[in-house]
Amino acid sequence: MAKRAKKLEKGIKSLKRQIEDHFIKTEKDIQEERVELGAYHIKEIDKSLLKALELKIGFLGRKSKDDSVKKYKNRLEKLKKKLKLDLRK
Repeated sequence: MAKRAKKLEKGIKSLKRQIEDHFIKTEKDIQEERVELGAYHIKEIDKSLLKALELKIGFLGRKSKDDSVKKYKNRLEKLKKKLKLDLRK
């Protein structure tokens, strides 16, 4: 079980890095007024990366301790407002 937990923790760190990279790219796209690319990065974060992060944290049983998903979702909503998009499909 310890090996699995370490692997999950490593995967969680990797996902957080990927999410941060997409946030940086999205903010850059907003500054450069490239709405389509910004929308792509937002969808990538929202539809796949956050869900994967949520699952991995759930597998470790740390929902109450790790609130990063909630923080990322709040940050994502702010970016959506900046782009003035409703990406819920």
